[in-house]
Amino acid sequence: MVSRKIQLADADIQFDAAFFDASTACNLMRELQESTPWETHTVRIFGREIPAPRQSSWHGDVHCSYRYSNVLYRPKPWTPALSQVRARLIGAGLGDFNCVLANFYRSGSDSMGWHSDDERELGDQPKIASLSFGASRRFCLRRKPAHLAKVGALSKHQLLLTPGSLLLMHGDTQKYWQHALPKTASVGMPRINLTFRQIAPQNGG
Repeated sequence: MVSRKIQLADADIQFDAAFFDASTACNLMRELQESTPWETHTVRIFGREIPAPRQSSWHGDVHCSYRYSNVLYRPKPWTPALSQVRARLIGAGLGDFNCVLANFYRSGSDSMGWHSDDERELGDQPKIASLSFGASRRFCLRRKPAHLAKVGALSKHQLLLTPGSLLLMHGDTQKYWQHALPKTASVGMPRINLTFRQIAPQNGG
């Protein structure tokens, strides 16, 4: 893994712009788009349930149920494409991931709001391996208001997630930071994001 560390206080983040080469990333984008059973989930915002501004699919080992926005999602089986990406991560020694949330952003109009991947099922210091395919999109980080940075320390950061790239977040990152993928009018092409996680058997629902 050829990576650079993102220098943020109370975060452990590495970025590899070419974890998959261009040809492999292109082939995976096509296979993931065609073989993943995409759904439009609902999210609860200010007490209202609305369709999420993206499509998603939750996959993993049988015990890896996952609760998001007060909804319990039971894992779908691994597809060949998801298994291929998972094997590459495990083979690189990056973690023994047993589940993945796949998100399909159909264009720049689809987005992800501010959040942390800090659900109880993921443990105190979750490791999140985020893979990107398709269109490049801007990824934003901000320190949580309850944990303001020391004077002089960065409290915001952004980077461009390119096709084939890997963003690895672990340590206290989810405790102190939030992240988002904002809308953008300049992107008309689709993007797929895979966020691999690990859920312990005793935490599954």
